[in-house]
Amino acid sequence: MTTPTTIIGSYLSPYVRKVLAVLHLKGIAYRIDPIVPFTGDERFSAISPIRRVPVLIDDQVTLSDSSVICQYLEDRYPSPALYPAGIADRARARWLEEYADTRMGDVIIWQLYNEVAINPHVWGKPTDPVRLQKTLEEDLPRVMDYLETQMPSQGWIFGELSIADIAVAAFFRNAGFARWQPDPVRWPRSSALVERALALDAFERLKAYEHKTLRTPIPQHRAVLGDLGAPLTAETFGTAAPRRGVMAT
Repeated sequence: MTTPTTIIGSYLSPYVRKVLAVLHLKGIAYRIDPIVPFTGDERFSAISPIRRVPVLIDDQVTLSDSSVICQYLEDRYPSPALYPAGIADRARARWLEEYADTRMGDVIIWQLYNEVAINPHVWGKPTDPVRLQKTLEEDLPRVMDYLETQMPSQGWIFGELSIADIAVAAFFRNAGFARWQPDPVRWPRSSALVERALALDAFERLKAYEHKTLRTPIPQHRAVLGDLGAPLTAETFGTAAPRRGVMAT
């Protein structure tokens, strides 16, 4: 019997969001255990040794990195292609995905979203106004200035929708949750591409789950998502009490 594709990770994670968008675009059904990584049990630690999400489990592999997962899905389910065919463009797409995962993740998740949402609501730690101001005035503009040099005047980065568009756009949902939007006058190309990408059904269909999760205490996530019809797993790797991962932010 074929093991259904399972994703472990919260709908609020941009890394999970990227993988779910790829699964949808490729027409792959999945189940989800929508835990935040801070609440994973010891079984979660065994399959995600750095205690981060998403994790993919299917009939062939267990993988715990969003970029590795997306490349695996591309290799196993090559149509529709989400990586450019040309060697140079494919390399550039991987670079933009890496830039999103690392630099954008650092600034938008660990500096902005962490200060506004994770620290106060998970750890009970107040927002650091100095760090937040630096993020808003220095780090985010630098990220956007770089992205603006990479974005097309219209359409997608490589002509057809690719992992680069998906990976970059996925982070802007969290920026919006933290009450920040890119200035379309200052960064018109980036703003337009993000708007186009997030309007895709692959992202749009996740919004109800995201907004419900955002407004619900962590212990109640599974229950409210089940009520909304999310394709939940029968069991969860989650625990009631949060604990930090093994890597620094």
